[in-house]
Amino acid sequence: MSVTENRDNYVTHPSGASWIFSRTPSLYFYPRMLGTVLRSWAKARWKGFTDHDWILRSVDIFRHLEKVDCRFIIRGKKNFIDLDEPCVFVGNHMSTLETFALAAVVCPHRQVTFVVKEGLVRYPVFKHVMISRDPVVVKRQNPRDDFKVVMQEGLDRLNRGISVVVFPQAERSRVLDLQRFNSMGVKLAKKAGVPVVPLALKTDAWGQGSIIKDFGWIRPNRPIRMDFGPAMQVQGNGRAEHQEIVDFISYRLDAWQGYARWFGMN
Repeated sequence: MSVTENRDNYVTHPSGASWIFSRTPSLYFYPRMLGTVLRSWAKARWKGFTDHDWILRSVDIFRHLEKVDCRFIIRGKKNFIDLDEPCVFVGNHMSTLETFALAAVVCPHRQVTFVVKEGLVRYPVFKHVMISRDPVVVKRQNPRDDFKVVMQEGLDRLNRGISVVVFPQAERSRVLDLQRFNSMGVKLAKKAGVPVVPLALKTDAWGQGSIIKDFGWIRPNRPIRMDFGPAMQVQGNGRAEHQEIVDFISYRLDAWQGYARWFGMN
């Protein structure tokens, strides 16, 4: 793979995977992904897992995907790189890919962590890596309790200069469910007095499995897209900013899906 990268964008240019990799992308990718996870686990369990380690291992995931002709198209990085304070990223959640790959995009420029469900800090092996990232952990059982946790723990992270990624929809989905896409991230940014940055994701190149959700087919014909929108300072009750985030993500998902249908990439 060759890459075009500048301060704002990152684009992988397909160069053609080997015959065997292009025919069996999942068989190539998953053993190498699991090797990366095991190396991360060993470091986190015994020696400590730093931000630098997280970047390196996230870049490994990038390279494994690019090796089978998956193409990353990342836009708008300057919208958070230029900030001189932490921020709240609010985005849709489509697949396991963003959990692994966002660190390579964001962490070189600022410390970051996630709001995650409790299961991720109990997941065998991976839990040690996740815990090392000092995430905000919610149970996904009582929305009111989760809100309190995010407001308290998220504020703590932001006050320490750590940006926070919030996926309001919680469950991974190829579509944006407006009924479940709550304004928690906007409210956190308002409370902390920090900017909120919209994040539109199309990461269904890493599919969901029918038996184990995290292990679906790898589909190189589906471009991996990440678009960061302009940072916004939350005013008033935050409804206008929340709507701007929804519009930003919806517009891009619709455009990307239209592009995919036109070129037969669904």
